[in-house]
Amino acid sequence: MDVRTPNRLPFHRLPVFPVLLLQLIVLGLAAILLWLCRGSVAGYSGLCGGLIAWLPNLYFAHKAFRFSGARAAQAIVRSFYAGEAGKLVFTAVLFALTFAGVKPLDALAVFGVFVLTQLVNWFAPLLIGRKFSRP
Repeated sequence: MDVRTPNRLPFHRLPVFPVLLLQLIVLGLAAILLWLCRGSVAGYSGLCGGLIAWLPNLYFAHKAFRFSGARAAQAIVRSFYAGEAGKLVFTAVLFALTFAGVKPLDALAVFGVFVLTQLVNWFAPLLIGRKFSRP
């Protein structure tokens, strides 16, 4: 098999899928809670903040988990670096577009749900590690 040919798993079988799913659930619940408690502006502002965190992570997962196997070690490392660089640029662009194009905007809701969605990554080893630690 050629190293350049991606050996892809279905997206729902990737080890990062539970983390992405939990991030989507957290951002949705936070946006709904903000909508109910603080109004529609805070609700869609929170949704924007959560999507600013989630969409780049989705891009990273797509980019970083394209290759598998020991023979593709260099391609895996390159794809992780490219995925992380793209994720940072994508996040900056989404923040710029949100603050330039969405009016009115609740900045506290944007940053709050962004940080809340990113905090899910801290618990990723608990979600991913259990599946791989079993023989």
